[in-house]
Amino acid sequence: MKITDIRKLSTTELTTESSKLRDELAELKRRLHTGEVQNVRTIRNKRKDLARMLTVLAEQLTKEAL
Repeated sequence: MKITDIRKLSTTELTTESSKLRDELAELKRRLHTGEVQNVRTIRNKRKDLARMLTVLAEQLTKEAL
């Protein structure tokens, strides 16, 4: 997901999307350990997307607090 798309989301949408990504990551890691997933790049991309979402969420929350 691009950063411009993430910045368009509201704080509630960001929290729901980040929780979905966390669930997907947990499932991908489980499938990696069982040998079902061969492509590690998808896990890396999901982690980076999650980091982007959390960064934008923190920015929005600090902006709302002011």
